Amino acid sequence: MKVNPKDMLKELIRLNISREDTAAAKNVFTACPDVAETLSNPLVTYDEKNSIIKKLFPASLERFMMSAVRNGAVEKVKDILEEYTDVLIEKQGSIKVVVRYVTPLTDTQQADLKKFIMERFVKEDVDIEYRKDPDILGGFILTAGDIEYDKSYRTSLRLMKDTLQSKAAEVAENNADKPSAKSDIISVLKTEVKDFEVKSGATETGFIVRLGDGIASVKGMNSVMYGELVEFETGVRGIVQNLEEKGVGVVLLGDDHGLTEGSSVVRTGKRAGIGVSDELLGRVVDALGSPIDGLGTIKAEDYFPIEREAPGVIERKPVSVPLQTGILAIDSMFPIGRGQRELIIGDRQTGKTSIAIDTIINQRGQDVICVYVAIGQKSSTVAQVVNTLKKYNAMAYTVVVSASASEPAPFQYISPYSGTAIAEYFMSKGKDVLIIYDDLSKHAVAYRAMSLLLHRPPGREAYPGDVFYLHSRLLERSSRLDDEHGGGSLTALPVIETLAGDISAYIPTNVISITDGQIFLESELFNSGLRPAVNYGLSVSRVGGAAQTKAMKKASGNLRIDLAQFKEMEIFTQFSSELDQSTTDLLNHGHMLTELLKQPLYNPLPHHEQVILLYAAQHGFFDGIPLKELKEHCSDLMSYIRSYGQDIITEIDEGKVLTDDLMERIEKILTAYEE
Repeated sequence: MKVNPKDMLKELIRLNISREDTAAAKNVFTACPDVAETLSNPLVTYDEKNSIIKKLFPASLERFMMSAVRNGAVEKVKDILEEYTDVLIEKQGSIKVVVRYVTPLTDTQQADLKKFIMERFVKEDVDIEYRKDPDILGGFILTAGDIEYDKSYRTSLRLMKDTLQSKAAEVAENNADKPSAKSDIISVLKTEVKDFEVKSGATETGFIVRLGDGIASVKGMNSVMYGELVEFETGVRGIVQNLEEKGVGVVLLGDDHGLTEGSSVVRTGKRAGIGVSDELLGRVVDALGSPIDGLGTIKAEDYFPIEREAPGVIERKPVSVPLQTGILAIDSMFPIGRGQRELIIGDRQTGKTSIAIDTIINQRGQDVICVYVAIGQKSSTVAQVVNTLKKYNAMAYTVVVSASASEPAPFQYISPYSGTAIAEYFMSKGKDVLIIYDDLSKHAVAYRAMSLLLHRPPGREAYPGDVFYLHSRLLERSSRLDDEHGGGSLTALPVIETLAGDISAYIPTNVISITDGQIFLESELFNSGLRPAVNYGLSVSRVGGAAQTKAMKKASGNLRIDLAQFKEMEIFTQFSSELDQSTTDLLNHGHMLTELLKQPLYNPLPHHEQVILLYAAQHGFFDGIPLKELKEHCSDLMSYIRSYGQDIITEIDEGKVLTDDLMERIEKILTAYEE
């Protein structure tokens, strides 16, 4: 027969057991851990169990304990007693106070302490427990309810160390060229030692009741906020993720070494955030903003919270300025605008990251700051990306945020939010920023692992119910602000990995519904040699021509329709032996366009080159050229135009419009090259 713990608690309240008897019963379970096992053992007779209860437990609890034995609920008794103690404390208006000390307090000091606590908390009764704790070195720490007064030497020395380090770094930086810098540091040290005093402060605290897998269940801290940073006694920090009735769930941002059940936790009063500054450019940092590239520390100018409300509709303006990727297939058919969110989706090893890296490389000289967030990637893969960006001189305007596959789930969870905080710092200065999340599939998996450890109820595919909100609150922060709010923009290119091309799976459909379009990469196209392997039928940009220059719009013409007709005709005629001339011409034109859209890695095309090549292709200048020679032909053509038509290139880049006069000059130079 199952017994409800609430009924057992009600029985204790009805019996009105005293706090002394409750504490004595709890001490029995603590001092003799095998008591519960013995009382639950069916081989031990009721008479023997009754004898044990009479010897060890207070008389007021004998009847209650025998009832627990009969109902097989002895294992729950200790927890029920803990709950009953909380009820008594609340009912009697008293608080539990713990004083940790090194040197025992005198009777006078104890009396003064009790008087202070009663004045501070206005309670009728105070239960004070004294514990000797040599680890605090000296002084004392007083914990009353959720409040902690830390007047220990350990904390004061740590505060002095932090002050010395920051002041020494500041002095060294300001006096780097002066030989007197060392003596200045020594004077700072002397001042700190001279002014040393035991610093104290009141902080709201809690203690760990359960710890494991990077998750801590904490009791106390009744006023703590969701997403607040808390600090454990070993110095490790955590983020509050669960707000429960009798405690909070905290994810650790570091190693839990040295932490145990009962370890204290202190509120910081700050939401989780990251230090930001212009010094981040060209650097590789972890999810907390600490450098991991071995190039020294980064001095923070400001502190941005990683979770931030997205700009409202009134603060935004329409997407109208293009963000060129340098990839002909994308810029011509699926244009991306500054402030847009365009999803890159496809199976593994189809070139998703390559499109993102090409886009970063193409921003050189475009006054765009780039942030690349690697989530759950191998460290070697991130190193390869960084080396590629360095090779093409793209790291100067790029920040790489890495939470590798070897790092705990909380780091992978916060990394895209940290990357967005860095991007928002630059956007707040009026800059255009591009952020790439590579990839959000691994982000969702990390969040699922973290949520299951926090005992959140699983939903579809074991993901928690708020997994949609996880990505929507992240991607909604990408926008183009109006001039009144700084005029900056944040463009997002999230990456999602599919399984066997299934874009109707849970996470892909979620992100597709949040973004403004998707570029779908297909394994079959990739294996057939079409790279980038963009599926022109399933890819779309919901911003469309609004994010395209007039020159590109005119040059691309009906490119997407031509490719769709070619694809349909190619399937229809693959078994035909005889074709009429119009069908043959359509197929040849389609093969030529497909070949033209093939592009090697890390070779983004400038805007003027894209416009000229598309104009030439759409006006028949490449018809009749063997497909194997098309790439070389295009390369020679652009070399010729750079030599004899520099005015055309300048006009396209500056005006971004194809006027009748300009088209006539383009035709003339194309004809001249053909001849």
